[in-house]
Amino acid sequence: MADVNRGNRPLSPHLQVYRPQLNSMTSILNRITGISLLGAAVLVVWWLMAAATSAEYFELVDGLLTCWVGDILLSLSVLALWYHALAGVRHLVWDMGIGLDPDVSDKMGWGIIIGSFALTFLTIIAI
Repeated sequence: MADVNRGNRPLSPHLQVYRPQLNSMTSILNRITGISLLGAAVLVVWWLMAAATSAEYFELVDGLLTCWVGDILLSLSVLALWYHALAGVRHLVWDMGIGLDPDVSDKMGWGIIIGSFALTFLTIIAI
């Protein structure tokens, strides 16, 4: 039977031991943007439900989503969408075994960050 005395075993290293690296931070941010996109989807569904409900309710919801706070929220949602999409492509490339070297991986991380801001800027200009 396995030894159940777990009090004498050392703990594995945790966040206080390791220095944050670009790849770990981009991976964590990928998860955060995925969760935040769920909130953005709720806002879009709310807007569509308001459009299906009545003209007065739609004007209220549309006014909230197009005021300066709504513009900031929707712009951050576009940034999260682009970041999450580019990070997903990077994970697909990694799944093929490409770009796993630390230097290439760091370049891909910076490419995701810069690319998501550039694509967000282009998306906001296009709209």
